[in-house]
Amino acid sequence: MRSSINKNEKELLLRLRDGDTIAFEELYDHYKEPLARKLYRILKSWDETQEILQELFVRIWENRRNIKPELSIAAYLHTIATRLTAEYFRKLAHDRELAERLWLHVFRDYDPQDFHRQILADQELMNTIDKLPLQRKTVFTLCKLEGKSYKEVSHMLSISEAAVNDHITKANKFLIRNYDRTIPLLLAIILCNR
Repeated sequence: MRSSINKNEKELLLRLRDGDTIAFEELYDHYKEPLARKLYRILKSWDETQEILQELFVRIWENRRNIKPELSIAAYLHTIATRLTAEYFRKLAHDRELAERLWLHVFRDYDPQDFHRQILADQELMNTIDKLPLQRKTVFTLCKLEGKSYKEVSHMLSISEAAVNDHITKANKFLIRNYDRTIPLLLAIILCNR
């Protein structure tokens, strides 16, 4: 299929620009795998790769009328993928900074030793943490209970910092949904602590 798209790329892009969904599907089928491989090499997370890939093709469809058939669609797709990846890492950095500011503002006088003892004593919380998938539980335990940085955990487990962040984000969501405490202070502290 690759050679037929290269020969007829201009026609395909003209059809796409006119709203032809079959042309869009052909473009998607042709470029999704190479783009996914490129994104995964950078992000080290299939979930994040799929999200960025989906956003990329949504943008292509929404902006199809601006496509210039005489230009390389491959270069256009790679440019958008690069921008979306940069946006993802900027957001990741901002989320970390926000959590650190929240921690310093709200919990700055909180004794870490008391905090750690309370968490370990909360059997319900520990049982909820035990329900996490093994890798996610490991990442969560190292970062949240043992206080290791994302960078340290990344090196220890040979995964990217983005993957560590992904595990923490998903673990946090799971705990919020499944921890039955009516007083969420302890959970709020553990979720914000970085």
